[in-house]
Amino acid sequence: MTDSRSLRSFIPPYILNRIIAHGSERQRSSALITLTHVRALRHSPTPPVRSAAATILPPSTQPGLVQRSLYDAQGKMLLPGMPARLESQPPTGDAAVDEAYDALGASHEFFWKVLGRDSIDNKGFALIGSVHYGQDYENAFWNGAQMVFGDGDGEIFERFTRSLDVIGHELTHGVIESEAGLVYAGQSGALNESISDVFGVLIKQHVLGQTAKEADWLIGADLLTPRIKGIGLRSMAHPGTAYDDPLLGKDPQPEHMRKFVVTQEDNGGVHINSGIPNRAFYLAAKALGGFAWEKAGRIWYDTLCDRRLSSEATFSAFADLTIVHARQLFGPDEAKAVQHAWSEVGVDVTQEKP
Repeated sequence: MTDSRSLRSFIPPYILNRIIAHGSERQRSSALITLTHVRALRHSPTPPVRSAAATILPPSTQPGLVQRSLYDAQGKMLLPGMPARLESQPPTGDAAVDEAYDALGASHEFFWKVLGRDSIDNKGFALIGSVHYGQDYENAFWNGAQMVFGDGDGEIFERFTRSLDVIGHELTHGVIESEAGLVYAGQSGALNESISDVFGVLIKQHVLGQTAKEADWLIGADLLTPRIKGIGLRSMAHPGTAYDDPLLGKDPQPEHMRKFVVTQEDNGGVHINSGIPNRAFYLAAKALGGFAWEKAGRIWYDTLCDRRLSSEATFSAFADLTIVHARQLFGPDEAKAVQHAWSEVGVDVTQEKP
């Protein structure tokens, strides 16, 4: 999990490109620096450094015991930065540090208590995060070794630690690497993004104690400033409706395969086409009822961990396995509900077990 190609950033390049094209001078500068930096990291042959943090907090020897370390990058682009808060230390008063600390704890607790998973690698992986990364940095990312959070510019984006689901999303990228290793391109890449959204939003719902019916199903609802016309970065319930703003443009996510976007950008549209499996999960969770993590989340998690899931899985291949696991875990009614959810978004599924 230390290849720099593992880099997964939250804000997609098409949003940063919109800001570069339509923003103020300061906004364009921040977006350009962010986009250039993410591209450079993604193509760098140098693996991310974990040693400084790992020597402080090695993997836990007690199953289920969270090990967190937060660092302050102090506006620089050097990782991990200065130690800011280690496991069991009290709040620092720095909102970004304390938000990240609490969110990493909530994410770890969700995977352990709900799914029986011991951190990212299921072996007690120590959770490391760096905040205050860069100047007006417009993103958050997982680099294969740790999570990194910018402060945003305060005009378009708030600090990225404000959003629990964003932090859960980035941590889930590590879980995906550890399990299925879904290739970050095309449909498998869109599944990678969608599964990260799924567990990001489930972590938020778990903390809030919300049922599938009560939840807002928004990703990044706390990120946009009041200047932006939008309710979040993505809507799992209604892809394509999260924002419609003169600066950011209109949310481009499709909610059905007939609107699948074919593009060379964004690794084949991984942040765009993830709207299709996102809506399928939402429909399945609503149909199954109750707390979404109890049935739908369990089904998606077991599918992710299924060794039959190819690293280049298509939507259909993933959908078929979710139906199998729904039947095995809960029964034919749940399998039918999951199958119907995928059919509603135009993903072909088979009646037979794969």
